[in-house]
Amino acid sequence: MTTMKRRNFLKGAGLAAAAGTVAAPAIAQSMPEVRWRLTSSFPKSLDTIFGTAQTFAKYMADATDGKFQIQVFAPGEIVGGLQAMDAVQNGSVECAHTPTYYWVGKEPALGMGTGLPFSLNARQLHSWWHFAGGKEIINDVLAKYNCTSLVCGNSGAQMGGFFRKEINTVEDLSGLKFRIGGLGGMVLAKLGVVPQQIAPGDVYPALERGTLDAAEFVGPYDDEKLGFLKVAKYYYAPGWWEGGAMLHLVVNQQKWNELPKHYQAIMSNACEAANNWMLAKYDAVNGQALRRMVGAGAELRTFSPAIMEASLKAANELYAELSAKDANFKKVYDSMVAYRSEVLPWWQLNEYAFDTFMIRTRGRV
Repeated sequence: MTTMKRRNFLKGAGLAAAAGTVAAPAIAQSMPEVRWRLTSSFPKSLDTIFGTAQTFAKYMADATDGKFQIQVFAPGEIVGGLQAMDAVQNGSVECAHTPTYYWVGKEPALGMGTGLPFSLNARQLHSWWHFAGGKEIINDVLAKYNCTSLVCGNSGAQMGGFFRKEINTVEDLSGLKFRIGGLGGMVLAKLGVVPQQIAPGDVYPALERGTLDAAEFVGPYDDEKLGFLKVAKYYYAPGWWEGGAMLHLVVNQQKWNELPKHYQAIMSNACEAANNWMLAKYDAVNGQALRRMVGAGAELRTFSPAIMEASLKAANELYAELSAKDANFKKVYDSMVAYRSEVLPWWQLNEYAFDTFMIRTRGRV
């Protein structure tokens, strides 16, 4: 081999070796091993709402060939259900699956991350989040607490809860000890209700002992599992405080920032997929559960027009008061109300008209 050929060969070999030493770590670094812990606000017995976090974790593992593993914990295994967001804020866990309204006492604006009483249904709330500034506004508030969030579930319109006695008039609400969280509890407090924000797993014993007079949770499927019918037979609709309750994956801000961009994208899409899974699952199982509970003795009731109107009036008074003293609340509230004004006329013309007609013609098609 001539000197010139030898030189060229060595030069080429050196480039190949250099390429090899660069390429292998680059490929390895593109899919790093990540291990996170997720604390849920919901007990394992509730396979839909707790199962949403498990479904999300499975999507993450599947999409990363097992490189991104998220271990899901039930309330009490790390922290209580109401302390999930605190654990994310202080870094005890990387993320939580929870409604943001559990922090309404600390930050009233976060109540609207779950939903505003007398406002949007599930589809409208999801649309507001993605296309009307909801995501940016809520996450600006969460940034104060070292957190960010992704939408990860929706219950659809919730039921009004189980009551130990009939509620016929506004006066019947006075002194009622009612398990209800978020802004809905603040609204009902104006009508004399004594709201109690209690973690799901603690509701049944409180209702059984009589320390609660009524309790709302989600809807028939979960309420049946929680056994409320055994201690309270009057089942009311609608849950006007949660026309479509949005859940979030709340993530520690530093942990989110540390993720590679493609892992952030995978997580965003996994949350969307889990969101769709949860809503579809509830739509599939709630009707069956309601029929079973009626067969077991549940007495269905609807809140009277007088109660609905009084609740709406109290809600508007509360929103005015909070907006006057809390700039964050006003910003979120104004955004949601503006969007509601835009979307409801279209909904009335088309979606509502179709649904109403189909309900009237049930059994004929």
